[in-house]
Amino acid sequence: MSEQMNYGEDYKFIPVTSVMSGLGQEVTPDIYSLTIQVVNLCMVGNTNHSQAWTLIDAGMPKSAEKIIHEAENRFGADARPNAIVLTHGHFDHVGAIIELIEHWDVPVYAHELEIPYLTGVKSYPEPDSTVEGGLVAKMSPYFPNEPINLGSHVKPLPSDGTVPSMLEWQWIHTPGHSPGHVSFYRQSDGALIAGDAFVTVKQESLFKTLVQDQEISGPPRYFTTDWQQAWDSVKTLSDLKPQIAITGHGMPMKGQELTENLTKLAIDFDVIAIPKHGRYVDGSQN
Repeated sequence: MSEQMNYGEDYKFIPVTSVMSGLGQEVTPDIYSLTIQVVNLCMVGNTNHSQAWTLIDAGMPKSAEKIIHEAENRFGADARPNAIVLTHGHFDHVGAIIELIEHWDVPVYAHELEIPYLTGVKSYPEPDSTVEGGLVAKMSPYFPNEPINLGSHVKPLPSDGTVPSMLEWQWIHTPGHSPGHVSFYRQSDGALIAGDAFVTVKQESLFKTLVQDQEISGPPRYFTTDWQQAWDSVKTLSDLKPQIAITGHGMPMKGQELTENLTKLAIDFDVIAIPKHGRYVDGSQN
């Protein structure tokens, strides 16, 4: 680990949490969802093998110790994933990634369009505190948006849609919330790890975030810069007819409830998800 990695200068702990923080749940026998404050990450793999699993996303800042502890509880002492795979690079999905790379010495994979934000090249657009929503949106200027630098530790996902460390899974480009946002789908059981392509809580609302009041919603508004792409991405995921979805924020949703709500979101995205006002709503300031 001689190569120096670093977070952006605005990296910091964010004092926002929910009633689910620190709790994990086995969504399927090989998918474990862990909530870190207000964001979910997934551990995908068989619990019989301490190194036959993959971490999807890397939590909030300052959460590495909790993630490592939870991994060892699930997979055994000294458990180590074969890779870390990212849905995207926003601060709440890469908050502990440098410490995890240093501890586990594993590669990181992300979409090629997300690589500039993970190698110190490019900052994300500033979060939009003017967007219609709630108190979390108003707090969003406090959220980090500067790039982190993982150097050669991060690699682009293969162009053929396969995921190097996850057999049977495919990655699907679902931009809008970020340019290189991806979701992960397994056809055999209809499992979908959607990241922030859509979520199951109104992430802009502080109250709903705190209590994790479940309702299907579009991507978090304060960081979403291309609403047409975001809508197209939801349509793509809805067409897959997933049987269970784990999203970046909110509780997992499954079965008929998921089918009905995701179909409605795909049809009425302009009413349900797109804010009435905001810096990026008209697409002029991406």
